[in-house]
Amino acid sequence: MRNVQAWLETAASGEGPIFRSVDRHGHIKVGALAGIDVARIIKKLAERAGLDPSKFAGHSLRAGHATTAAIGGASERSIMNQTGHRSVQMVRRYIRDGNLFRENSGGKLGL
Repeated sequence: MRNVQAWLETAASGEGPIFRSVDRHGHIKVGALAGIDVARIIKKLAERAGLDPSKFAGHSLRAGHATTAAIGGASERSIMNQTGHRSVQMVRRYIRDGNLFRENSGGKLGL
């Protein structure tokens, strides 16, 4: 929260998007981050963490949120509200993928 507050004090003009691009000279742009900007940030951070950046993109954040929220007990409706998914079927794909190992019968056998 402290980082968000500091960013808001630095970048916000009282209105507009919270997450904005910053150019190489440190100038904060007026418009929101584009999807490609988010993808570049995710790939850069994945690489810094020693992970293969080709396996990550901006979509990874959306998928991770939906999966983690489902595991935490959030309703499909609340997940869809946050992620912008329009179909229950798509959200259920994330939920199913997130539950693959948590509700695996082999795990109950000690495998």
